[in-house]
Amino acid sequence: MLARNDSLVTEFIPGLTDHPELQQSLFYLFLTIYTVTMVGNLGSIILIGLNSHLHTPVYYLVFILTFIDLCCSSVFTPQMLMNFVFRKNIISYVGCMTQLFFFLFFVISECYMLTSMACDRYVAICTPLLYKVTMFHKVCLVLSLAAYVVGFTGASAHTGCMLRLTFCNVNIINHYLCDILPLLQLSCTSTYVSEVVVLIVVGINITVPSFTILVSYIFILTSILHIKSAQGRSKAFSTCSSHIIALSLFFGSAAFIYLKYSSPGSMDLKKISSVFYTNVVPMVNPLIYTLRNKDIKVTLRKSLLKIQRRTMF
Repeated sequence: MLARNDSLVTEFIPGLTDHPELQQSLFYLFLTIYTVTMVGNLGSIILIGLNSHLHTPVYYLVFILTFIDLCCSSVFTPQMLMNFVFRKNIISYVGCMTQLFFFLFFVISECYMLTSMACDRYVAICTPLLYKVTMFHKVCLVLSLAAYVVGFTGASAHTGCMLRLTFCNVNIINHYLCDILPLLQLSCTSTYVSEVVVLIVVGINITVPSFTILVSYIFILTSILHIKSAQGRSKAFSTCSSHIIALSLFFGSAAFIYLKYSSPGSMDLKKISSVFYTNVVPMVNPLIYTLRNKDIKVTLRKSLLKIQRRTMF
């Protein structure tokens, strides 16, 4: 799919800012975010993978989510960090299309994994007696495979439309990665078909998961209100509120970027907004879905004690 290139442009120049004096500060900022993201997600993957008592449906979904976050961040962040260091912001045409495909694949897959996790919490809280019957490993496997299939289909549709376009002389991408809208602005041929595909595919991939998650959390919050214990209600609200904040950041920033009319002047604002769902959300997801969980805390504490004992002896 990536072999075809009818474009005159053979390489692109992505960039986060036009101000050289900000390069060093931005390098350390994104390096810190990427390091925390890698440690948090990779740590969660190792912790869940090595502890058999965490091999349950909910942690299987968390495992897949952390893997997606890890991969999504790694698609573009190393390239961006190298651009800051070497001051040579160049990516080939094939490299740009490849980055676009994998970025969209993981982002769309994450939309549906977050939806699956919201449905899992709905079943666990609203119908706890049916949880083991409803959410077993085969169901979780089907949900994760479905997320990957939808992600692959959406990424293929967008990348296929992009490969049909011709890029003539301008090759400076007003973004820090190869994304749909900044690339469409560089095309010297009609982008009507690509814009329609963006509206349909992105509209479905944001609206359907957002609506499903919203309905799930409405039922969850209704069930929480019926909890008699004030302490139990407070704890449940605290957990749900952190989930809702992370979900709002992810879907809100994505909707603002892709579903709002785009003009060259608005790209700087959208570039800042995209940092939330491409960098911030993958960084905070391990804190929200793993480290706030009692089972994970106990397992992590035991693992650290084992490591400490081995180093002592």
